Amino acid sequence: MALWGGRFSQSPAEAVFALSQSVQFDWRLAPYDLRSSLAHLSVLESSGLLDKKVAAAIRKALEELVAEVASGKFTYLATDEDVHSALERGLTKKLGEIGGALRAGRSRNDQVATDLRLYAMDAMISIALSIAELQEALIAKATEYSDAPAPGFTHLQHAQPVLFGHEIAKHVHAFARDLDRIQDWLTRTSVSPLGSGALAGSSLPLAPEVTAKVLGFTSSAANSIDAVSDRDFVAEALFILSMVGVHLSRIGEEWCIWSTTEFGWARVSDAYSTGSSIMPQKKNPDMAELARGKSGRLIGNLTGVLAMLKGLPFAYNRDLQEDKEPLFDSIDTVLLVLPAVTGMVATTEFDREKMALAAPLGFSLATEIADYLVRAHIPFSQAHEAAGKCVALCESSGRQLHQLTDDEFAKIHPALKGDVRDVLTVQGALASRTTRGGTAPSALAQQLSEAKSSLEKTRSEFTAAAKAFSTMMGA
Repeated sequence: MALWGGRFSQSPAEAVFALSQSVQFDWRLAPYDLRSSLAHLSVLESSGLLDKKVAAAIRKALEELVAEVASGKFTYLATDEDVHSALERGLTKKLGEIGGALRAGRSRNDQVATDLRLYAMDAMISIALSIAELQEALIAKATEYSDAPAPGFTHLQHAQPVLFGHEIAKHVHAFARDLDRIQDWLTRTSVSPLGSGALAGSSLPLAPEVTAKVLGFTSSAANSIDAVSDRDFVAEALFILSMVGVHLSRIGEEWCIWSTTEFGWARVSDAYSTGSSIMPQKKNPDMAELARGKSGRLIGNLTGVLAMLKGLPFAYNRDLQEDKEPLFDSIDTVLLVLPAVTGMVATTEFDREKMALAAPLGFSLATEIADYLVRAHIPFSQAHEAAGKCVALCESSGRQLHQLTDDEFAKIHPALKGDVRDVLTVQGALASRTTRGGTAPSALAQQLSEAKSSLEKTRSEFTAAAKAFSTMMGA
């Protein structure tokens, strides 16, 4: 059912309708459109613009449509232009011409902006709860390996020994930032466009602040032109989802490396691996690779929307029809990847012995020599130089740092005594990193304790938000 056409003498050409049609992807907004329609109906009734009997009939029909859309009994047709025209078709089929009364004081411009915000808020809350599940799995895995030494890396080269739990725990903090961004985004997005009309507001006695409250928004839009044209919330959501994808991709890359024959640290569960169609021995970490690959798709959706938005003038432009598919795809993608990565993390086993044997390799304890000299009040520039000379001597003689003699240490720097060997152990190096955020067992224990507390608080907040949203939607 067309929502316009009175001033036109011809129907749209077939090619025009095909290009304009969006119902095939914006149908997922139907539950949110119906909920905003119920809120709009209440205002039309309370302001006296609709007779109570008419309003009651429309309300009953809308509530029937809510159930029929949820069950699949009512859906769009190939002749519907968009979700709004499809639902008005359903309404007028039930009520006749009075179904069109609901359109008073409302445009598809403010309608779709409202629907999309509601949908996005609902979806981002679900994503936040799924991220929390992954955080829980990461904290559990970090706790499991909180006593396991391993080499730490920079530039993919051995750097300093770390506890492997510390390595895993870094991802907890990355996703905590993602959850912070979602919370901030929800605050900025909780502004209702409904009542803004096409762009100028309405001459009818509507109450945008009332519909905003009914729909769970914090406020109504302060500028009607901005309300219908703003898609910052879409672009920002796509950025957040891209960052989630990047963080998932980093996990994927590490799991791929750790599960190689060359490393042999990680044993990915069979349930989260796949095989080869030709090589029967293969066990591939495909979930890790897919997580890594999907991040490019998420970034592409973000850049596409930013490019679409960059030159739009004044108020609503039809270009904004291109905001939905990238957002829908990114939300679907993240919700698809998160459970798979969570399961992979939770079920992977790591080889403690291999990691421990690798921890001191690559002269990863050289910094301990420099720190030893600093504690003896030697300027760090000299300490660094001396430690480097120790490494060079070991490389040329095929030895490890602790195998240098007392005389060799003294020749390199007179402040290097034989007791320097006391700090040239992996356990000693780990135990000494007690600063906040460090890799010492005590520091890691504090870090994990704080992470658990933070996760409990955050998950509680998002669970409450989900319940409030569900109540608003009438679920």
